Amino acid sequence: MSRHTEWQEEQQRVDLVVQEVKKREDELQGKLGEVKADVLDIRKKFWDDVTVNFDTADDAAETHASIKQQAELMSERERSHQHDIKQLKSLHKLKESPYFGRIDFLEEGETEAESVYIGTSSFVDKNGVDFYVYDWRAPISSLYYDYGPGPGTYETPIGPISGDIEIKKQYIIRKGQIEHMFNTGITIGDEMLQEVLGRQSDSQMKNIVATIQKEQNQIIRNDRGKLLIVQGVAGSGKTSAALQRVAYLLYRFRKTLEADQVVLFSPNPLFNSYTSTVLPELGEENMQQTTFQSYLEYRLGDSWTLEDPFNQMEYVLSANADQEYEGKIESIKVKSSLEYMQLMDRFIQSLEKEGLMFCDLKLNGETLISSEQIKSYFYQVDQTLSIPNRFQMTVDFLLKEVRGIELQERDKEWVEQEIELLDNEVLLKVHHKVEKEKKKDSDSFYEYEREQEILRALVVKRRFKKIKENIKELRFIDVPAIYLQLLKKTLPVELCHQSITKMKQSIFPYEDATPFLYLKGKLEGFQVNTRIRHVFIDEAQDYSPFQFAFIKNMFPRAKLTVLGDKNQSIYAHSKISSFSALESLYDKEEIEKYELTQSYRSTKQIIDFAKRIIHAQIDPFNREGEKPTCWKADSYEHMNELLIGRVRKLKEKYPTVAIICKTAAESERLYKEMKENLDVRLIKKNSTGYESAVLIIPSYLAKGVEFDAVVVYNASNSSYNKETERKLLYTVCTRAMHSLELIYVKEKSGLMSDVSIETYHHRK
Repeated sequence: MSRHTEWQEEQQRVDLVVQEVKKREDELQGKLGEVKADVLDIRKKFWDDVTVNFDTADDAAETHASIKQQAELMSERERSHQHDIKQLKSLHKLKESPYFGRIDFLEEGETEAESVYIGTSSFVDKNGVDFYVYDWRAPISSLYYDYGPGPGTYETPIGPISGDIEIKKQYIIRKGQIEHMFNTGITIGDEMLQEVLGRQSDSQMKNIVATIQKEQNQIIRNDRGKLLIVQGVAGSGKTSAALQRVAYLLYRFRKTLEADQVVLFSPNPLFNSYTSTVLPELGEENMQQTTFQSYLEYRLGDSWTLEDPFNQMEYVLSANADQEYEGKIESIKVKSSLEYMQLMDRFIQSLEKEGLMFCDLKLNGETLISSEQIKSYFYQVDQTLSIPNRFQMTVDFLLKEVRGIELQERDKEWVEQEIELLDNEVLLKVHHKVEKEKKKDSDSFYEYEREQEILRALVVKRRFKKIKENIKELRFIDVPAIYLQLLKKTLPVELCHQSITKMKQSIFPYEDATPFLYLKGKLEGFQVNTRIRHVFIDEAQDYSPFQFAFIKNMFPRAKLTVLGDKNQSIYAHSKISSFSALESLYDKEEIEKYELTQSYRSTKQIIDFAKRIIHAQIDPFNREGEKPTCWKADSYEHMNELLIGRVRKLKEKYPTVAIICKTAAESERLYKEMKENLDVRLIKKNSTGYESAVLIIPSYLAKGVEFDAVVVYNASNSSYNKETERKLLYTVCTRAMHSLELIYVKEKSGLMSDVSIETYHHRK
């Protein structure tokens, strides 16, 4: 068959599928109108169709059943309406591009091969028998990702099915027209990847279902084990694979798993915005997305100002002249380790016998129950019980004591004063209550004293409400004081001095937040979330072993998927092998590990340059581009002039251009200097999105995102000169997809001394 004839036949099939999709769209539009009308009608006539009668218990029960039935009817119609809307969106996408792949599979024992067309969602005939398109997550679709022409096997609920793949094709279809079509081997063909990867960057990540590679497919479909670790080089598609993995799990376990049972911990709000459209694009609801920082802030409450990892990073990168710098760095490393958790466990065990600290329970400035009384009772409770259980017994004791004090307080002078301040509405309600009591019992005599009795009880109850809440919430335990005691007893003075000073100012250092919450959990009982079934952690190399152990404890029923790159470990604790420590928390048979060494984001030339900075083995995808360029400036002013000129040139060619500075302080300073000459936007730690523009961004906020062109600002030896910053320089260089330029003053960073001059252009 000639290429022209083959193309015509394939286009005819696309036309047929698009035509069927349009028909289904029209039918669904009509149904949507009817269902919407039904919903509105049920809402309008809700109470007309409900029998309301509360005269007797039977009547009330019948009324309840009638309301419930009507509510369920409306709920069912609304669910149907939402399902149809979702299906309509899916059909609209299929109409534009119905599928991207095809395999002709001859199953063992059969005589004729089945043509399997693969797209972002399934499309089946009206009888539900013949598939026009298979969902990329369907079991048979795995053949497309895992095999080339030849023998192949795929897993099904009833066991493996084997056979031969006779044909494997890829398509690029836009607006119902085939633009590219080619036969391919075991991996998704270079032609398709070249086309996709050659596109310009966007402020939103795209789904990669059409270009999933074999190793990524294994990650996506793996539902074994409790811990899945993906170590992937920059641009290896680990984040994309993770998001497709979420979509696959929601499809595979659609009867038992919902989107809100999946949580993704991401590096910053900007990343959340960047990845927010991937799942909706695949027809799935977004999972819960948050940052570990947000979780810590929520748990610590409003009484503390929490330092974030970016404050910490800013200090690490710029405060090395500080006399306490070395102590701070060592403190971060110590508090990040599992050894420190074990040390804390021993300290907490000692608190079973002595050492706990408590707060007085006060009312109107007077102590009701002293901390000593609370301490005395706690240590009288059976010591074979756990500390959290002993605290629950202490809560019962304190509530009983408070109830007794509450009765005594009713006759105090302050109560009379509070009664005089009550508004008329309250007084009137109490008066009516007394009047009602009179009518019920004509023999009783209620007068002024009865009203006063009720008002006293009301005033005291209101005042004691907060005290009772504090008791129930265990606020009588002085956890900050116990934590400070822990620091003093377990660490040398130079390692805990900064933390103690800051905490006395109600500032919580980032490295102390997780150990503090761990201590709080061990004392009060951990707040665990048993509803979450899957936890994803991106940029996992930035998490400490202590944080991993804490997260595992927070979600006891969840499987954990962690994705990271050891070459992008830029935080102060990064010398600790977080992944090895994480593995130690699981049994060997519970762990699945993958390593991705091929980088798809950047051109071959950018990867050849960047990998030499860290002396790493990275396999670049064969996408050609310009070599990176290093620009030498004579002075700071000259560097800024060069920057303006280069950015204007790059912006003519690329939608997204990022100027990456080392620190936030340098970014702010540069922004002030550049905003008169360039249309720039400053990205801060709380930024939640960006448009196609020129961005100025600190190095550590650029992690996880990508840009068409990157200019590394001030890549001078005076700026990037410490061995600990080698991975940081590599990280910023690998944010570039198509163009990388570095500008420095007088002498470029010594961290590039091993980078061959053959891999970049040098300009002045």
